[in-house]
This record gives sequence, structure tokens and C-alpha cells, in this order.
Amino acid sequence: MAQVIVIGSINYDILSTMQRAPRAGETVNGETVQLMPGGKGLNQAVAAVQQGVPVRFVGKVGRDLFGDRILSFFAEKGIEASHVGRSADEATGSALILVDATAENRIVVIPAANKQIVPTDADGLAIGPGDLLISQFEVPRATIAALFARARAAGARTLLNAAPALDDAPDSLWSDTDILVVNETELGHFAGTALAGDAPVPEIAAAARRLLRRPDQTVIATLGVRGALAVTAAAQTLVPGRKVVAVDTTGAGDCFVGSLSARLAAGDDLPTALRYANVAASIACTRIGTGTAMPYAEEVKAAL
Repeated sequence: MAQVIVIGSINYDILSTMQRAPRAGETVNGETVQLMPGGKGLNQAVAAVQQGVPVRFVGKVGRDLFGDRILSFFAEKGIEASHVGRSADEATGSALILVDATAENRIVVIPAANKQIVPTDADGLAIGPGDLLISQFEVPRATIAALFARARAAGARTLLNAAPALDDAPDSLWSDTDILVVNETELGHFAGTALAGDAPVPEIAAAARRLLRRPDQTVIATLGVRGALAVTAAAQTLVPGRKVVAVDTTGAGDCFVGSLSARLAAGDDLPTALRYANVAASIACTRIGTGTAMPYAEEVKAAL
């Protein structure tokens, strides 16, 4: 079976729930607090491995207690982490997450060791035809570009989750991305247009096509409860969402990316993988947490 390789961020998350988040200068009472493994890269890796595909990780943590816990977590989940380095002068990344009663979140990320990931961290990593290399914008974009170029030369596919929306990615990265995944906000940012939350599908598809650099690329726009739209130069596929009672949307996008990658690596066609990923993400929304909220394959299949 092909493998999923994640070049990604690793954080230790401090997540607190409350009725509403504080305004500037205000203090409110929280309801719960949890410490858990997180970061977009880690979340996506967990989502993928729990769908039953082999996952390898390229990243960096600090020489601290949080780094120790992350490596133990990877071992527990069965994620191959021999290419997760340890920074000598930066702490493990962290994130402060506030989740209110409407399931909306506010997040502050401290990248720390994630800033130090370089292409040589993947030296000796075997990448072959059929493998799927995925990354996000929480790690250095030049590093992603170098490893995506290497992956395409090896016959592997590449998937970029361009989140958060940052503008310092080299042009070669966009060209070497086979599948680009963005939400509506990120799509509007990179396409240079304002998209309303209820923008009609043809408008979203037109914006997505502005991001295509090659005729064989795919842009996927995640649309929350409306589902997901996959766009190529010649066609588009809309997969409807699945309504649930959401309690925390923090890791839903990461769950979508990881689950989608796992099913593509397992051989599913894109529409099938999209439907699967939508259901997986909907399940993650019903749980408080990030890396610990990702569903297993059995749960997703039962809900399909």
C-alpha cells in the first residue's frame, strides 16, 4: 500500500472551552481546559493513520517534556517518526485555543521548533510512486517546495493545505502541488477576491480555477456544512456536507485533509475520497480536541 508522508507542524495545544471568548481587556470564566498533541501536521497525520494507511512524519520538536510526549504519542498511534528531529535551541511548538459555546475557535500559534524544519530533515526518506506527500503553511514554505519537487520527481503525488493564508511561498511550490486544499477564506485570499460564506458554487469554482498552474491540478474548497467542491480545469465535483451538532470545529479541516489523503493513498477515486473525508470531518466536529479528536476508520464507515 502507498504511504502518506506528512511534512508538518507539531504543537502541544492548550485548549479551553467557555460560553464566549473575552473581548479586548475583558476576563471571562472558562469551563474546561485540556493539554493535548496538536498542530496541523500532527492532526493530519493522526487522521490519516487512523484510516489504516502507513504514515511517516517529517518535523521537529524541542528537547523538552512536550517533545518527549509528542514522540510517545506518535509511537502509540503507529506514526513512523524517525525523521522528527529535536531542536537544540527552540521549544516544541504550542497553541492556545479558545472554543466558545457556538463551537467557534480563536487560536494563537507559537511555531518555535516548527520554524527550523529544513529539506535535509528528510534525508534518507524513501519516497516512491503512489505515495502521497502532504504539508501545510505552518512550516517553512521553502522546505515544502524542495520536498514537493523531490516527491514529484519520484512519481509521488503532492497535496498542499495552504493554511494559514500566507504569501511567502515560492512559485515552484504552487506548480508542484497536485491537489490544493483551501477553505473559503483562504481561497478568496489567494484568488484575490472576496467570497461570502454563502457564495454560489459557480463563483467558488471560478475563484478556484484562478489558482490552477497546470491543467492536471485539482483545487478543493472546503465549504463547512455545505460540503466540499473539487475543481479541475475542465470539471467540478460538489460533495454535500453532513449535518451534526458541532461542539468544536478546531481540527475539522485537518481531519478532512488527513482522511482524504489516506483514502487517495489507498486507491479511492477523488469523489469517493471526498465523501469519506467529509464524513470524517463531521465526526471530528462533535468532539472537543485536536489530535485526539480524529475518528477511526470504523467510525467513518459506520456513518457513511
